[in-house]
Amino acid sequence: MRWTCPFCDHKVFIDKANYYESVSTLLIENKHGRRQLTTAWIVCPNDTCKEYSLFTILHAQVWSPQATKWLQGELLQTWPLVPQSSAKVFPEYVPLGVREDYNEACAIRNLSPKASATLARRCLQGMIRNFYGVSKRTLFDEIEAIKDKVDPMTWASIDATRKIGNIGAHMEKDINVIVDVDSKEAQVLINLIEILIKDWYINRHDREEMLKSVVSIAEEKTEMKKAKPTE
Repeated sequence: MRWTCPFCDHKVFIDKANYYESVSTLLIENKHGRRQLTTAWIVCPNDTCKEYSLFTILHAQVWSPQATKWLQGELLQTWPLVPQSSAKVFPEYVPLGVREDYNEACAIRNLSPKASATLARRCLQGMIRNFYGVSKRTLFDEIEAIKDKVDPMTWASIDATRKIGNIGAHMEKDINVIVDVDSKEAQVLINLIEILIKDWYINRHDREEMLKSVVSIAEEKTEMKKAKPTE
């Protein structure tokens, strides 16, 4: 299977030599039914990495009359153990506050998706203020201020993150109305933050470094030309 190592961020192919799992089944009678817990180890095959990842996966089990046996059913929850979250490691030139909010959003995605969405919202606000130099009364006003600076789909995604993050940040007027956010939805917001960090910070940094190298080469050639003895 294809897999991206959370430590070195390399896309690699995992086979039996790099993957091991063990399965235990809850057979004790309970109100939820049979459960299957899989513990999985993956060792990165990248020779410069070789880190291991460890996670557990909980599924329901369902009886199949056709197969006349219990089969793996609905995925109920996944717990990353090593590393403790799916957070990517970003360079230090990405603002510390942005990295901290992003890391926390990843760390609590499964434990509290609504809190994770709220942190993604806060991370987004920090990025807008830092990258575009915009600071207004509300995040809504700040997002409106950059509407002509990003493409329409990116802007719509940013505004959607604000709205979803508001679910965790602000209680509904009717306290009996509960709008939930699940871990998959929280992960979508995290994915957007990762895309924006790459587009706004990493790509800009790489572009600046490339342009600096061009200027440096030109300056070096100019100096060599000046130093060349005249005949």
